[in-house]
Amino acid sequence: MRAVIQRVNKAKVVINNTESREISRGIVVFVAITHTDTEKDAKWLSDKCVNLRIFPKDNNEDKFDKSVLDIKGDILVISQFTLYGDCNKGRRPDFINSAKPEYAELLYESFIKFLKEYGLNIITGKFKTHMDVELHNDGPVTLIIDTKS
Repeated sequence: MRAVIQRVNKAKVVINNTESREISRGIVVFVAITHTDTEKDAKWLSDKCVNLRIFPKDNNEDKFDKSVLDIKGDILVISQFTLYGDCNKGRRPDFINSAKPEYAELLYESFIKFLKEYGLNIITGKFKTHMDVELHNDGPVTLIIDTKS
């Protein structure tokens, strides 16, 4: 699994131009699944996301001491198969490394289930649906995590 994590002051997803879901201070996690990912990857990534120390202690921006769990922040999870897009050849991305939707959706749902076990406010987009995502990146702080690394 691959994730792009952004520390935010607030974020919102609009699904199919109709339904809007929002979070306050916390993180946005864009997550993609590849063919070889398993429940073990989903569990590991959920633990990494909630415990990653990317928030400052006592407004000291020089040092990241707190996690989203420590600050009791919100998490917005967005499925994004394009994170496995290969742009090395030609001018059109190749998505051969992205898992098939049926398999990816199962692991996406497992990832969300594992996140919810931490008792935080978890808001999600909708799998395999057009979404507009608006976020206010705090810092900016943006990290990429790959369970295979």
